[in-house]
Amino acid sequence: MNDVIGLLNAHRSIRAYKKIPVSQGTVEAIVQAGQASATSSFIQAYSIIQVAQGEARSQLAALAANQTFIAEAPVFLVVCADMQRHKMACDMNGADMLSGYAEQFITSVVDSALLAQNMVIAAESMGLGICYVGALRNNIAEVSDLLGLPDLVVPLFGLCIGYPSEKPDIKPRLPVKAVLRQERYDDPEALATLQAYDELTREYYQTRTGGQKSQSWTEQMAAKLAKESRPHILAFMQSKGFLLK
Repeated sequence: MNDVIGLLNAHRSIRAYKKIPVSQGTVEAIVQAGQASATSSFIQAYSIIQVAQGEARSQLAALAANQTFIAEAPVFLVVCADMQRHKMACDMNGADMLSGYAEQFITSVVDSALLAQNMVIAAESMGLGICYVGALRNNIAEVSDLLGLPDLVVPLFGLCIGYPSEKPDIKPRLPVKAVLRQERYDDPEALATLQAYDELTREYYQTRTGGQKSQSWTEQMAAKLAKESRPHILAFMQSKGFLLK
């Protein structure tokens, strides 16, 4: 194992930060590292909104399930899928942009995720901690309005960054054999693998919570996926010019 793999395997979400500022130069270096990620056909279909601590940040925290660490993090970024500048590029060259295709949505989301993960790795290499915030999508239209996002720009998730004041246990991932298949998807050991992983995750939660929580991975997924998952998202995306065809 080399240092990079060690860093990747040590990832954990941080929700408590020291009251130490992160310089703007550091933020920009992290973003630049994100921009070095792979991008589909060079489209670079993303933008990042940095929101300072204050009223707007507090409103975002309220919109994202009232999670106080969002308001308290030294740095908070909102990663957006952005096809607006591509419309501008078409206009500059006298071309009519054929927007609204599902493929454009997929490539902009993938580009944004690759950008963000590069940023996370860069931040963690500097001794910073991070936490992704998908709860912004709970009230995605309100978040969009607050940030002044035009058509063809949608907020995907937030990213808290700061110096950690906690060190939670690393959450165990699925074993490699559960996600790496050979030649075909078929896996006769899939059930046994999940059962073993359930034991591991149950033990993790019991240890982390001092016995207050006892839940396996499959129980957690069943509880999550047996209810609606932000059904308002599709209409919002369509209102912004995505996923129309």
